[in-house]
Amino acid sequence: MTTTTWLRDETTPYDVFRFLRTGDEDRHQTARVTADGAAWLASAASGDLGTALARWEARPESPAVLPCGTAFDVVNVDPVFGRRMLDRLWEEGPGSGPVAAHRGRMLLFAAPGTAQRLPALLDWEEWGESVPRPLCHGAGDAVTVPPLVPAGQESSRPRWLVAPDTRNPWLPGPEVMLWACVRAVRMVSAADVRVSIFAPAGEGANVYDVSRRR
Repeated sequence: MTTTTWLRDETTPYDVFRFLRTGDEDRHQTARVTADGAAWLASAASGDLGTALARWEARPESPAVLPCGTAFDVVNVDPVFGRRMLDRLWEEGPGSGPVAAHRGRMLLFAAPGTAQRLPALLDWEEWGESVPRPLCHGAGDAVTVPPLVPAGQESSRPRWLVAPDTRNPWLPGPEVMLWACVRAVRMVSAADVRVSIFAPAGEGANVYDVSRRR
């Protein structure tokens, strides 16, 4: 059984869920975890949900290591290619699930089972050889997820690009992820001249219309 681990980060405990429910005009909504989103993340933790929420309430500025395969899988990609995938998903597709950045990689949260199925789909797809091979995390794996409360702007810290905001977020399955990979590869030349939905510099920029989520 995978053990959920909250990475050590000494912070002053406070009512983080009250904080998450309180509007904050200074933070972009796409990068803000809501109380419902926190509950969804905690549902991935092994053991009692209340215990997991209590741990995060005690350390809201600390990342957590959560198991994959139950609430979500994660597709781990190069950040440049990941941005192209997200451009395609948001401009031409159904949008994305939660997305995080950590240690120079982009983590796209996907439906459980995606990690097992996507590599096989890429092997079958004629454009698959052109796709930078993603790392797929599923059952038996664990990933570091960003803290509930943003803590500084250090690039090495995990941070949300699209934060979870509901107890039942829509998550792309393997077919949607394959589509995004192929579209990103096929549109590379066009993507070089088109205006990206991403701001050129500001890491915290509000770049998504989350109302388009399914």
